[in-house]
Amino acid sequence: MAELSKLKLGIPKGSLQNATIALFKRSGWKINVNGRSYFPEIDDDAIECAICRAQEMSRYVEQGTLDAGLTGRDWIAENRSDVHMVTDLVYSKVSSRPARWVLAVPYGSGIETLEDLAGKKISTELVEYTRSYFAERNIPVDVEFSWGATEAKVVSGLADAIVEVTETESTIRAHGLRIIHELMQTNTQLIANRVAWTDPVKRDKIEQIALLLKGALVAERLVGLKMNAPGESLERIVSLLPSLNAPTIASLYQSDWFSVETVVDVGVVRDLIPRLLKNGAQGIIEYPLNKVV
Repeated sequence: MAELSKLKLGIPKGSLQNATIALFKRSGWKINVNGRSYFPEIDDDAIECAICRAQEMSRYVEQGTLDAGLTGRDWIAENRSDVHMVTDLVYSKVSSRPARWVLAVPYGSGIETLEDLAGKKISTELVEYTRSYFAERNIPVDVEFSWGATEAKVVSGLADAIVEVTETESTIRAHGLRIIHELMQTNTQLIANRVAWTDPVKRDKIEQIALLLKGALVAERLVGLKMNAPGESLERIVSLLPSLNAPTIASLYQSDWFSVETVVDVGVVRDLIPRLLKNGAQGIIEYPLNKVV
């Protein structure tokens, strides 16, 4: 395959790197990061990978240095990048729910609303978005960039409040801070350069990646169930089964028993299996799914 036709794909460096590589593996691509190399190997001749910070990804995609990449909605907004948003991919190193950028202040600070921050200092990594957010509400604040350990800036008196990303709020609470406002929710996005998106070959590959990544994420929440059911209990057992569609039912050879197979949400399995057994199901097998498309 000619070099020019390869899709240049950005993989986010940092906290999302391992989760992203694991997601690609479940989707059918093996990405091998060799030591400190920023150009990992991938077992697809149509793709070449590069690792860069999620904070910079949208700029590189907009410029065309990368054809596509994975980054957060927050960094796209921060950079005001003009990119094609291909699809949402809700995953992280902690949970499968969107992260939130929140405004947090110390307990006992007396700050209760956004307006209470007028004339005060806010520390954050999301500088431009935060400035715009307050400017749109005509609240004058001093926003300073934080290189890290943002929660400690308030504790040490270097700032009056912080704007920080959180999924569980545990770190914010551990520093004696409380959340008074949510600025935005963010999740991972697969984005594409607008010129690359008009290239039929590259667009086809990007859409393939989007399809299989989303299929792998859907499969994380589901499991397959297979069981045997006696004929007299079949209707009762089937009535207990939530599924994407009707369950698959097949007659067992020379028997009045049936094989029943379905896909259910992983959250219901622990309650569902005992109910199935009580209603006559036998030989229940639960198995993981790689992709659901």
